[in-house]
Amino acid sequence: MNAPAPVTTQLRGENIIAVASGKGGVGKTWFSVTLAGLFARAGRKTLLFDGDIGLANVDVQLGLTPTRDLGAVFAGQCTMKEAITHYDKGKFDILAGRSGSTSMANLGAARMQPAAEQLVALAADYDHVIIDLGAGIEQHVQVMSALASRVIVVLTDDPTSLTDAYAFIKLCVTRPNPPAVHVVINQAASQKEGDATYNAINRATTNFLKMSPPLLGVVRKDNKVKDTIRSQSSILETAPHTTAASDVAAISIKLMKKD
Repeated sequence: MNAPAPVTTQLRGENIIAVASGKGGVGKTWFSVTLAGLFARAGRKTLLFDGDIGLANVDVQLGLTPTRDLGAVFAGQCTMKEAITHYDKGKFDILAGRSGSTSMANLGAARMQPAAEQLVALAADYDHVIIDLGAGIEQHVQVMSALASRVIVVLTDDPTSLTDAYAFIKLCVTRPNPPAVHVVINQAASQKEGDATYNAINRATTNFLKMSPPLLGVVRKDNKVKDTIRSQSSILETAPHTTAASDVAAISIKLMKKD
């Protein structure tokens, strides 16, 4: 299979953070939702953008039914600003995607460009914009990740997660004007196991890409995460003092200090 064409967009938002994974099922959306909630609790005006075009699930995880979403934006029925839904419990805004849409999933760079321009313009109204990217390295994922000044790659100790995360990091750092890339290890059995997973991805990037993405943090495995996803709520509302919530809180503090 041929690799996607390189992304050359010059658009970028200094306050835009893209959360990527390479592989699905590593907890990327849960991490994005939790991070957005922590920013909001710290008094930061935050927008969570569901960039998983065609397989969106941020609204599902939070039990929301937006009246407008990105599908309406791409259909020309509303602007991106008009499609925003405020998540009252979390005190942050959401721009929902559309799930199960083949036409959305196959959007190319040309059709994504107007949306990218709207998002960068919209970012000026916020302290933080978090893009929850889709898994993989498709064209729409590349376009959205290129808008971010910082990309957080979430991975687990699963071998496929490691190889797909490496592929995504390679695409990021080899494009013109690359973003700052950081790594978060999720679902780790312990801090030690998380550090070992980070060392594995770091060896690969050091050996083959001649760069070392900093470790933002390790999020330890926590049964409360599944409970909150099943209940369509944020862990900050149902179990704010659990291991996973505390680990993401430490990461959010690091990010806010970098700003």
